[in-house]
Amino acid sequence: MGILRKLTKREVEILRWTAAGKSADEIAHVLHLSVNTINYHIKKSIAKLDAPNKTAAAVKAAVLGLLN
Repeated sequence: MGILRKLTKREVEILRWTAAGKSADEIAHVLHLSVNTINYHIKKSIAKLDAPNKTAAAVKAAVLGLLN
């Protein structure tokens, strides 16, 4: 299904922070969430975008215009 599965608002928000170069720990601090929660959303985003890792997921989301 790949990119046909829509990213949630939280997944997009976390991918924006990832694209800005923030680590999961830094994102967790900014959003007042646990690192495990951040990693959960990153893993879901990676799967939905059919990407090999979080950096590729952030790039793919940006190229597709999903981070606007």
